[in-house]
Amino acid sequence: MEAKSERRSERSKFSRMMNENNNAFKNVRRKPGLQIWTVNKMQMDPVPPQAFGNFFEGDCYIVLYISENKGSRQSADIHYWVGRTSSQDEQGAAAIYVTQLDEYLGGSPVQYREVQGYESPRFRSYFKNGLIYKKGGVASGFNHVETNAYNVLRLLHVKGRKDVTATEVEVSWSSFNKGDIFLLDIGKAIVQWNGPQSNRREKLKAVLLAQDIRDRERGGRAQIGVVEGGDERSSPELMKFLTTVLGPKPAQLKEATSDDVPDSAQKNSVRLYHVYDNSGNLVIQEVAKQPLTQDLLKSSDCFILDNKGSSVMVWKGKKASKEERQGAMNRALSYIKAKKYPASTTVEVMAEGAESAIFKHLFKSWTDRDQTQGLGTTHNVGKIAKVDDGKFDVMELHARPELAAQYRMVDDASGDVKVWCIENLELAEIDPKTYGQFYGGDCYLVLYSYKRAGQQQYILYMWQVSVKPIHASLFSISSCFWKTDKHLQCVNFFSLLLQGRHATSDEIAASAFQAVSIDNKYNGAPVQVRVVMGKEPRHFLAIFKGKLIIFEGGTGRPGVVNPAKDARLFQVRGTNELNTKATEVVARAASLSSNDVFLLKTDNISYLWYGKGCNGDEREMGKAMSDVLSRHEKRVVMEGQEPAEFWIALGGKGSYASDRRFEREEPLHSPRLFECSNQTGRFKITEVDDFAQCDLDEDDVMLLDTWEELFLWIGNSSYEYETKEALNSARDYLRTHPAGRDPDTPIIFVKQGYEPPTFTGWFNAWDPHKWSGGNSYEEMKNKLSDSTSITQITLDLKNTKLNKTPAGGGGGGYRAPGGPLTSPPPNKAYFQDETDFFPRPSSPTRPQSGMSSSSASSLSSSGAGKFFDPELLINKTPDELPEGVDPTQKEDYLSDLDFENLLSTTRADFQRLPKWRQNDLKKKAGIF
Repeated sequence: MEAKSERRSERSKFSRMMNENNNAFKNVRRKPGLQIWTVNKMQMDPVPPQAFGNFFEGDCYIVLYISENKGSRQSADIHYWVGRTSSQDEQGAAAIYVTQLDEYLGGSPVQYREVQGYESPRFRSYFKNGLIYKKGGVASGFNHVETNAYNVLRLLHVKGRKDVTATEVEVSWSSFNKGDIFLLDIGKAIVQWNGPQSNRREKLKAVLLAQDIRDRERGGRAQIGVVEGGDERSSPELMKFLTTVLGPKPAQLKEATSDDVPDSAQKNSVRLYHVYDNSGNLVIQEVAKQPLTQDLLKSSDCFILDNKGSSVMVWKGKKASKEERQGAMNRALSYIKAKKYPASTTVEVMAEGAESAIFKHLFKSWTDRDQTQGLGTTHNVGKIAKVDDGKFDVMELHARPELAAQYRMVDDASGDVKVWCIENLELAEIDPKTYGQFYGGDCYLVLYSYKRAGQQQYILYMWQVSVKPIHASLFSISSCFWKTDKHLQCVNFFSLLLQGRHATSDEIAASAFQAVSIDNKYNGAPVQVRVVMGKEPRHFLAIFKGKLIIFEGGTGRPGVVNPAKDARLFQVRGTNELNTKATEVVARAASLSSNDVFLLKTDNISYLWYGKGCNGDEREMGKAMSDVLSRHEKRVVMEGQEPAEFWIALGGKGSYASDRRFEREEPLHSPRLFECSNQTGRFKITEVDDFAQCDLDEDDVMLLDTWEELFLWIGNSSYEYETKEALNSARDYLRTHPAGRDPDTPIIFVKQGYEPPTFTGWFNAWDPHKWSGGNSYEEMKNKLSDSTSITQITLDLKNTKLNKTPAGGGGGGYRAPGGPLTSPPPNKAYFQDETDFFPRPSSPTRPQSGMSSSSASSLSSSGAGKFFDPELLINKTPDELPEGVDPTQKEDYLSDLDFENLLSTTRADFQRLPKWRQNDLKKKAGIF
């Protein structure tokens, strides 16, 4: 009771303090965009845009993001960010402000609790160039970023390749390691040092962060240079910059640290709980576990959805009491504590009618009341968006890829079609007169070609009857295929996974080989689509113009006679030639359904059976399909008026599905993008929120889930292991999805540079030329590392005044933009006079101690800081060198006199020589 009383007292204190500030939200804009506040003395202080992305570890922040959705509807997300060293008072104040801001905005925003280092994908998506964690907070001297402020000295430790974070660390070589990237920032110059074990994507992200700091905090007036760790000799001027500030580079740096965040997901299922307060006690009552249905949520209550421990979501019913709705966040935190989950567990709070896309994805089906969808039609509960089945305007589909994505149609299906069947392990082209007839005993490859913007495009459909686990004996075949072409790996592995119900292992292997052959013929351009019998995508149906027939078994090979059957029953579904197909089913009464049209074919007569639930369009398509299936006389039979012969042909009358079809189509779900990567040493899938084309990583495989289809996008620099694991993961993703997804959902392979509009339409502002002319890391590095920029960085360092006085002793510390006072690096000399950085050459005498006298108290022009007797450097292994000497730059530890005597040239002339000539002189002198 005492603890509860204390909590009530704290809440009352926060409420009184904030109620005194009635104008807390007067500056909140309701326009789309990002707004950030920090909690300072229990008040909300706005953060200027140039400081966005900078977060002090000792503070709490409130972040509001308002987005404009299609149909002129706005949605809002409110996050409160908790710094690692922030106080309980600040955390409590931020939580209450978030609740009040939610009410101020009408109760519709989704609320998130973010913990430093464990931010949600949604939060990170606002800061594409990364997050910067700064030491200290308001109490330690918070100061807003000032554009063009150059009185800076800081070292940023950059980690991550997709979600980048940069943390201020001690300005010392001791902070460095071999696997990460570090930015040394002195205001007018930023030098990026890349750990030798860092990858290209990490380097690119760090360059983008450095440019963001330059443009946002320095008004574009800072110079940027890049040094490749392990190859510092290629950047002598920039290394002088680093060693001048940091001192001599140690021979060995710390080993790389993992970028992986421990996976907090538990092994249990997704569960829904009713959480309520009973006389001061928290009651947690389980309602259901996956698969969840929408009707479990009651408007009069609040519920907690536990997403396997990785996140906790609170749903607030519209009719729940005000106290329950306001206490939703605290209930979630109490639940996390009761379950003994990590304090960093992500929390989302949402109101009925304003659910997040991820929340909806966790339910078997979800319908939004009076929802306006992207095509402009309003749908009520029970009626979910239906795509118009009329004729398509192909030019509009090409001009509006978002429309092509919604329709799942790359064009109007008027392109060219070629169909092959595997016969004697070779490709056998099918007679065009029989296009659309597929037999369960065969393997088929269908190539569709069409033009877009004057360029030829291709789709390779691989149709099989069913999916079975791959047999171990096929892996040797797979291995040789993998080596043919890195970018064809998706075709090879994919084909080997698909086994027809009656197809042999040899036919399956031959199908894989022939798929590679076709892909090679068209230079890897075809988009590959996995098609499972009965799950044919819309475009596949459309290309056969209402004549797609799927036979349960048998073969269509010439000269082969299929076993005779007394009767064959076909179910016909569709309303026009773009969406109609006939599927053979077991010829029994139980196969009938009142919702559809069926054709019963016997030796003497064919019956066209119309169920009570089918409409006129379906009957017309049934009649057209019957002309393809049978040349016999057709007798129309209405449900309930069947002759005795009809039931005899089906083996007797029996029960079947006779309920009228409920007008319902597949629900519309927001697309989700995932990164599939092995860059950290183990394969992992990470969601990318608020995605754009720039999030497609050329080094990885990306999975795009549009609900009806899964796309696997293959980056040009991805590894074959990633593609293989991505396909396995895509199948596991469908199989284990909490909403009970269909495991035979089509999986479509898309190669970088060959994206169809059904893929690009899910991205805003797709740039078709990005892959041919985009800025790669190498291109950006070359632009930054021109001789003029490097010379300017050297001048900036030479002209920078850094105070030698310790922080706190006369104001000698350094204030980073948006940051508190920071102490200078320990044990480093800093000079108030510019000339002290580059002292004039001297003529020292060699001291008995082995160290040149000129090094006693000054830095050399090389920035090494110490001069050594040449005998300590010549022909010495790294282990034999004096402590702190960089073995790749021994010449930097020679006095000017020793340098000239040993290399027969001045230091300035040496720097002007080409790299090969420098190395040659060093080899001859024994210091290479």
